[in-house]
Amino acid sequence: MPSANADTIQRRDQRTGLYLLIPAVIMLLLVFAYPIGRSLWLSFFDQNLATGLEPVFAGLNNYARIAGDGRFWQSFWITTRFTVITVVLELILGMGIALVLNQAFRGRNLVRTIAILPWALPTALIALGWTWIFNDQYGIVNDILLRLGLIQQGINWLGSPFTANLALIVADVWKTTPFISILLLAGLQSIPGDLYEAHALEGATPWQSFYRITLPLLMPQIIIAMLFRFAQAFGIFDLMAVMTGGGPGGSTEVVSLYIYATAMRYLDFGYSAAMVVVTFLLLIIAVLICAYFISLSSKNRGRGEGWLGVGC
Repeated sequence: MPSANADTIQRRDQRTGLYLLIPAVIMLLLVFAYPIGRSLWLSFFDQNLATGLEPVFAGLNNYARIAGDGRFWQSFWITTRFTVITVVLELILGMGIALVLNQAFRGRNLVRTIAILPWALPTALIALGWTWIFNDQYGIVNDILLRLGLIQQGINWLGSPFTANLALIVADVWKTTPFISILLLAGLQSIPGDLYEAHALEGATPWQSFYRITLPLLMPQIIIAMLFRFAQAFGIFDLMAVMTGGGPGGSTEVVSLYIYATAMRYLDFGYSAAMVVVTFLLLIIAVLICAYFISLSSKNRGRGEGWLGVGC
C-alpha cells in the first residue's frame, strides 16, 4: 500500500508539473514557433509593391533568387567572419576574467559587479558611445594615439572597411565578454578545490591542472556560452545599425541589416522571409557542427587525448 500511494503521489506531481509548464510552452510557441512558421509560409509567396502588397504564390522563386544574390552571400560572409572572430576573442578573454574573478581577494564582489555592467547596458547606447570613441575628430582613440606620437593625423575609423570592422569587433567584445565570463565563473565555482590540491601533490603544474581538470569539467559551460554567443552574434543588428549602418560601401552590412532593408525599405516581404528561413537553417547547421566538435574534443580530453584525439 505505501508503494502504491507513493506511485500515485509521484504521478500526481508529474501531472501538476506538466500543467505548470503549459503557459511557458504556449509562450514559446507564440514567441518562436509562430514567427518561424509565418516566415516559412511567406517565403513561398511574392509580397511586395509589384503585387500591391498582396501575397501571390511564387513557389521556390524566392529561394532561387537567394542563390544568385551576391549581396546576400556577401552579408552572410561578413556576419560569419564577425561572429567567429568575436566569439573566439570573447571566449579567451572571458576565460581569463573568470579565472581572475574566481580567486579570493579583497573587494571581489565589487569587481564582479562592475565586470557585468557592460553586458547590462543597452547595445544601442553602447554603440553610440563607441561611435564617439572612434570619431575621427573628437574621439578619444585618436587623441591618445596623437598624444603618443603613433599617428600624425586622426584616423577615420568608421570610414574604411578594415577599421570599421575592427571598431565593431572591439565594441562587441567589450560589451559581451562579461556574459561569457559570468557563465564560466559559475562553472569554475562548482569545481571542488580538492581536485587541484591532489593534482598539485602529484607534481602537476598550474597549466596541466587547467588542461586536465578545469577545461574538461568546464566544457558544459563553455559549450553553452559559445552556442549562446554564436546565435546572438550571428543575429546582431543594433550595433551595426548605430555605428556604421552597414557602411562604408556595404563592408559591415550583416545579414540582419540586409533583411531589414529588404523588408522595411524595399517592402519585399516574401523575399526577406525567404532570407530569414535560409539564414535560420544555415545557423542551425553551423551550431550543430560546432556543438559536435566541441563535445568530441571534450570526450577526447577526458580520455587524456588532445583536441583531435591525439595523446598529449
